[in-house]
Amino acid sequence: MILIRKKSAIPEFHFVRKLCVAAIAILVSSDAGAEDDLMKAARRTFKPIPSVVPAVKDNPVTHDKIELGKMLFFDPRMSASGIISCNTCHNLGAGGVDAGPTSVGHGWQLGPRRAPTVYNAVFNVAQFWDGRAPDLKTQAKGPVQASAEMNATPEHVINTLNSMSDYVVMFKKAFPSEASPVSFDNFAKSIEAFEAILITPAAPFDQYLEGDPNALNDQQKAGLKLFMETGCSSCHNGINVGGQGYFPFGAVERPSTSLLPTADKGRSAVTKMASDEYVFRAAPLRNVALRPPYFHSGQVWSLKQAVGVMAEVQLGAKLSDKEQNDIVAFLNSLTGQLPKIEYPILPARTETTPLPSTGR
Repeated sequence: MILIRKKSAIPEFHFVRKLCVAAIAILVSSDAGAEDDLMKAARRTFKPIPSVVPAVKDNPVTHDKIELGKMLFFDPRMSASGIISCNTCHNLGAGGVDAGPTSVGHGWQLGPRRAPTVYNAVFNVAQFWDGRAPDLKTQAKGPVQASAEMNATPEHVINTLNSMSDYVVMFKKAFPSEASPVSFDNFAKSIEAFEAILITPAAPFDQYLEGDPNALNDQQKAGLKLFMETGCSSCHNGINVGGQGYFPFGAVERPSTSLLPTADKGRSAVTKMASDEYVFRAAPLRNVALRPPYFHSGQVWSLKQAVGVMAEVQLGAKLSDKEQNDIVAFLNSLTGQLPKIEYPILPARTETTPLPSTGR
C-alpha cells in the first residue's frame, strides 16, 4: 500500500503569520509616523508654558514685589468705593475672569467688554482686547482710574497706601533704592510682578509638546490636527495659543450685532485707523474651558458654540458636530496647573485712610 503524505500546512501558516506581523508593523509604523508628524507640526506652531517665572522688561520680579503686588491685587480700598479690587474682575479662583459677560464696576456700571483673563497675561503681546497697554504695569493703572471700573485716582491710591504703615514698610522693602518708594508707578510695578507669577504650566498639551505622546487622548489629538488644518492656529498660536496678534472679528462673515456691537470699533480707537475697525487681539486660549462666556462681548456661554462661530465667521468653515467636539476636547487639554494663591491679610485702615465713596 502506498501511503500518500499530505502536504504540511505548517509552512503556509508561518508564511501567513509573517505577512500579518509585517502588515501590523507597517500599520504601527504608519501610526507612529503620523503621530510624530503631528507632534512636530504642533511644536512648530506652539510652545509650552515654562515652569519658571518669565523675566519682565524694566521691572525685576522679586519676592518683596510679588508679596506687595498680591496685597494690592486683592485690596478693594484702592478703588473709590472700597469694594472693587483687581480680583473682582480677574477672579483667581474662576479662571482669572469674572462671572458675567462684562464686568460690573463703580456704581453698578457695566463695562463695555468682557474682562480678559489675568492668567498667563504676561505672555501676551499687549494687554486689553485692543492692545492699548503695552505691558502689565501700564494695564494695572487703567482700571484704577476708569470711572466705570474702580473710579479712583493716583492721588487716592497714594493717600490710601501712605495711611497704613505696613504698606509703607512693604514699599521700602520692594523698592529699597528709592527715596520715595510709595508711588503710583511702583504700585503698578508691584501688581505686574505679582501677575507675572500667574502662569499655568504642565497642561496636558504642554506635556505633549515636551514629548509625551500619551498626554493627549485620541480625540484631543484629532482636535489638535483639525485646529491646525482648519486654520485656527493661524491666529491662535505661540506660547499662549493666541494673544500675539490683531485680527478682524468677522474676517469672512460678519457676526451678529449681539456678538459684535457696532459701537465698539475695537483697535481703531487706539490706532485711529479705519482699517482697524472691529479688529481685536486674538484671544489667548490657555485655560479657555474655565472662563465662559466668550468673545469680547461675552455673549456666548458654550465653548462648543464659540468654536462653531469662529469657524464660520473667521474661516468660512462649517464644522460637523464631531469636529466641534474634537476641537473642544483639544481646547480642554490647554487647562494647566493654576498657582495656589493664599488670600492675604490686608493692613488695617487708620484714621487717615480715605473714606469710601459710592457716588459717581
